[in-house]
Amino acid sequence: MNDDTNKPEDDKAAPTATETQATAADEKTDTAATPDPIEALKAENQDMRDKLLRTIAEMENLRKRTEREISDTRSYAIAGFARDMLTATDSLSRALMVLPAEARDSSDATTKSLIEGIEMTEREMQRLLAKHGVKPIEAEGQKFDPHKHQAMFEVPDPSRPEGTVVQVVQAGFAIGDRVLRPAMVGVAKGGGATGAPAEGTIDKSV
Repeated sequence: MNDDTNKPEDDKAAPTATETQATAADEKTDTAATPDPIEALKAENQDMRDKLLRTIAEMENLRKRTEREISDTRSYAIAGFARDMLTATDSLSRALMVLPAEARDSSDATTKSLIEGIEMTEREMQRLLAKHGVKPIEAEGQKFDPHKHQAMFEVPDPSRPEGTVVQVVQAGFAIGDRVLRPAMVGVAKGGGATGAPAEGTIDKSV
């Protein structure tokens, strides 16, 4: 009788050393591939925190932008109306300017009252414009600024620094930081940086 028939079946199924090492390697690989739940939660938490911070920053920027737009709307909403009011005020001012001084003295009581009424109206309109933030632009004696002044002509004046406003033809006005209309001015020509005679002219392309 063959002795192999007496060997237990378990001996035939026993894994070899190579199979054992392969199984251990597979288990190690499975363990390494499985993410650590704590680390995953930490990463998710950091991601959510970053998104929250970005959202807060965006909301803060939106709030500031909205506040700025509201402020601008309040400040400049009357810009168009104020510009039209300046035209009416100019008409009153011109009417008073063309009136000779002697006419005031020789006028009868009715005419004097009319003149005084025009003057009061012109002053009241200027006061109301100033109340709503409309202020005159400084021009005479200032250095020519193309953003605030409109050069109408040049005045030869070696005693004044080149580019200095020496005459105001029409007053300019601004509301807040915005120019409603520039001041129409005459600009000095022929003076140096300190007023001494010098060659050259202002930039006429401005």
